[in-house]
Amino acid sequence: MKTVKFISSDIHQKQFAAELRKNVLAYFKDNNISTKGNAALLFRTVVMALFYIVPFVLMLTLPVNPWLAAFLCVIMGIGIAGTGMCTMHDAIHGAYSSKKWINKLMGGSLYLLGSNVFNWKIQHNVLHHTYTNITGLDQDIESKGPIRLSENAPLRKFHKYQFLHAFLFYGLMTIVKLTKDFTQLAAYNKAGITSNYKFNPTIEYIKMVIYKAIYLLVIIGLPILLTPFSWWQVLIGFFIMH
Repeated sequence: MKTVKFISSDIHQKQFAAELRKNVLAYFKDNNISTKGNAALLFRTVVMALFYIVPFVLMLTLPVNPWLAAFLCVIMGIGIAGTGMCTMHDAIHGAYSSKKWINKLMGGSLYLLGSNVFNWKIQHNVLHHTYTNITGLDQDIESKGPIRLSENAPLRKFHKYQFLHAFLFYGLMTIVKLTKDFTQLAAYNKAGITSNYKFNPTIEYIKMVIYKAIYLLVIIGLPILLTPFSWWQVLIGFFIMH
């Protein structure tokens, strides 16, 4: 992995960063606002969890036609997005609560979406927030299939139309993560990142396999077993949800 150092010889830049940090902290203190999650975050957590869980339970327990089932899958998709962007994101940043165990518990909601907490911490908290928009280090701006996210990435003819097709392909990223997590973890292991953060690479692989297997058995296996829908209809619903 590349080593990048941020060196500023401009004293004004250092003063600006320090003053900005000071003013941000002062804003929260002066307005008696906690830097951790509030009632609004808790409300969003509950609502998004219900969006994800309730439609799934309804499909498993009630007779629903394919069109209604497809609509319920859309609602579940909203629940996935909300849980990922609100609950999981803030918790893994340590901003959900002042209590570490609550942050860990809420951060674990990522497993309900079929992804991996350790990978997210490295990709987002470490690489993205440390090397924001730096090509080769910030994986958030790597080209994703036909979607180009950096001016330094190769420019292809079809990128001209990504303002149209990006919505579809960006929506498939959560499905891609089901398998990409394995190659991503392999890269972190090879680079020594996993060991540097005091995690055992083998144990992380085992955890990843177990969590993903449970996720797939529940989200795909239960509908096949408990509903009249065929396996291919269930897979279409899974696709719509993501």
